[in-house]
Amino acid sequence: MKLFITGIGTDVGKTVASAIVTEALEADYWKPIQAGDLDASDTHKVKSRISNKKSQFHSNAYALNTPASPHYAASIDGVVIDLKNIKEPKTDNHLVIEGAGGVLVPLNDTDCVIDLIQKEYKVILVSRHYLGSINHTLMTFEALKSRGIAIAGIIFSGDENKATESIILTKTRAKMIGRIDNEPYFDQNVTRYYADQFRENLLSL
Repeated sequence: MKLFITGIGTDVGKTVASAIVTEALEADYWKPIQAGDLDASDTHKVKSRISNKKSQFHSNAYALNTPASPHYAASIDGVVIDLKNIKEPKTDNHLVIEGAGGVLVPLNDTDCVIDLIQKEYKVILVSRHYLGSINHTLMTFEALKSRGIAIAGIIFSGDENKATESIILTKTRAKMIGRIDNEPYFDQNVTRYYADQFRENLLSL
């Protein structure tokens, strides 16, 4: 199973969710494009939160120096992101693929993050609770739907908000994988706790 994890925007909890899903499935992890924080990248963060011995961590196709939109970070580095150079790592294991920002974040003058999503990928959307998150979640859903891409499941980030979660699930008809509460920190033990909670739902996608 190949799971592409995207979010409704930046800093909504994609990396935490990616670590939980990776741990739950003892999957491999791959972040195709990293922009900024190369010494404390999302790959580093996920790896530090994983306790199983099976998961492998694959190199970024592009590791850019500036924490900015990939198209801009690439221009600062003097490169152009080319989808032909983003080659999925070969593995016999489950693979978790983490996007960058939201689905319409530009990679270059023509391509966006949504263009990284292959037809065999199952998409998990991370939706963080804040004022406006319903709109951002449904717009992301519509953007994916317009490309013929279905959301396999939603992970909510933030303390329970029944009204928000209910209307999103009703309108998208997506499966709720689980909710990640506002924890004070995320280490291996907390990641493993959520992995145990989410595993059954993930395996049924």
